[in-house]
Amino acid sequence: MMSRLSRTATFVFLLFLTLGLSACTGSSSTSTGTLPPPVSATEGQQGAATLEPGDYVLAAGDKLRINVFRHEDLSGEFELDGRGNFSMPLIGQVAANGLTSTELEQRIADKLKDGYLVDPQVSIEVLTYRPFYILGEVNSPGSYEYSNGMTVLNGVALAGGFTYRANQEDITVQRGGSNAPKVSVPVTTKIAPGDIVEIGERFF
Repeated sequence: MMSRLSRTATFVFLLFLTLGLSACTGSSSTSTGTLPPPVSATEGQQGAATLEPGDYVLAAGDKLRINVFRHEDLSGEFELDGRGNFSMPLIGQVAANGLTSTELEQRIADKLKDGYLVDPQVSIEVLTYRPFYILGEVNSPGSYEYSNGMTVLNGVALAGGFTYRANQEDITVQRGGSNAPKVSVPVTTKIAPGDIVEIGERFF
């Protein structure tokens, strides 16, 4: 009786030992690279880049409404010349190119404080934005008036739509002038005044 129990216990022990070795072998093969390595969140994704909107900066062609509180004689509408400058009563020429509206308000206030007004309050509204440009495979390339919230697709519509050669997956935007880098974008990208949008050609 004891001999039979002993043989049964030995068999069970050997069975568990065999199963344990098999599990270790499987674990070892996994750690040596039989499974593909993990893929990073961005690997293999080559979606078009987007241009992050920033604070609007003023440049040549923008038309402004400037209000100096309680001084109608100093307030009015002004258009930035080719260098981004304009002239105001009392303070003369003001350089606005590259400034935000808030920065220009402060610049005007500082000039007015210098011997003219005590604690001047200045506010600025952009009445007309400089145009944007759309080139390449559209039916009527050229410059177009900008409106708030415009996308590339809105710009294409203003330019008469895509030509039959247009590659809608090959769209670039230059922001900051013709020397700025070209950034690939989708048609849903919001554009800004002064942007240069170019629609690429599809090769058959």
